[in-house]
Amino acid sequence: MSGTKLSVTMTKSKFGRLPRHQACLTGLGLRKINQTVEVLNTPENRGMINKISYMLKVEEL
Repeated sequence: MSGTKLSVTMTKSKFGRLPRHQACLTGLGLRKINQTVEVLNTPENRGMINKISYMLKVEEL
């Protein structure tokens, strides 16, 4: 499970969000709307994705 990658796309703006949610976006490496990054499927990354799932589109690679 931890060897697979996830494609994470930011679909909503970070402005007006809670500081912890903005920190999760930064931790995942997302800065702009519609930006896509590939992250490893680790429990740490999964936790950040679950916290801000309303702002993301996630696909398994």
